Amino acid sequence: MLLENKNAVIYGGGGKVGGAVARAFAREGAKVFLTGRTLESLEEVAQEIRSTGGGAEAAQVDALDEQAVDQHADAVAASAGGIDISFNLISVRDVQGTPLAEMPLEDFEGPIMTAVRTQFLTSRAAARHMISQGSGVILFFGGYGDPVPDYYLGGFQVALNAMESLRRQLASELGAHGIRAVTLQTGGVPEAIPESFDGREDITEMIVGQTMLKRAATLDDVGNAAAFAASDLARTMTATALNISCGALVD
Repeated sequence: MLLENKNAVIYGGGGKVGGAVARAFAREGAKVFLTGRTLESLEEVAQEIRSTGGGAEAAQVDALDEQAVDQHADAVAASAGGIDISFNLISVRDVQGTPLAEMPLEDFEGPIMTAVRTQFLTSRAAARHMISQGSGVILFFGGYGDPVPDYYLGGFQVALNAMESLRRQLASELGAHGIRAVTLQTGGVPEAIPESFDGREDITEMIVGQTMLKRAATLDDVGNAAAFAASDLARTMTATALNISCGALVD
């Protein structure tokens, strides 16, 4: 198993992507600590993992709350013996479909402030424990924030760029402590789009149409790639992105 005896904290573990990653990590031997705002959805994922013999715990944690993030990370490290993997997959509350020239300031800055704040808090909380053990992996999700033609993404792409800058800086500062920072670079995961979202079919068609493989990454694909990135098989990878866009994004 790729992640045997590893401890992984997943923020947003009750969501579609977070749940897929949690299941993949558990399948590969990691004990997963799921956090989020809604305990019910977290427990659903945790119970599914436990029912197949995996180890999972769920805790209600606001990943934008500095004290809550630090206290949870400290508790996990104390009870489990350390934190080996940290992956923040919470929603950044982005508003899409409105041109920047027409967008209210609040809608524009919302995803930027949310993404940078939560990624900084959760990465810092994990890094403090990873430094003392001399190893660890901090995973990011999204990509480089390149513009998407003919679609209005508001502040979301700016948020992705900001997180990539943070990831590079973390990789530089933490590398000497044996800690890696890697992004899963995606062109979009249609399965993660809420079924109630207006225009879901159009967005799915756009995502698939931009790929070279004429298919988009599935939730299982994301989980498998995350498990690889977090494992020792990827121990030479840091300060970079693992492209899982099916060719929609060209490096």
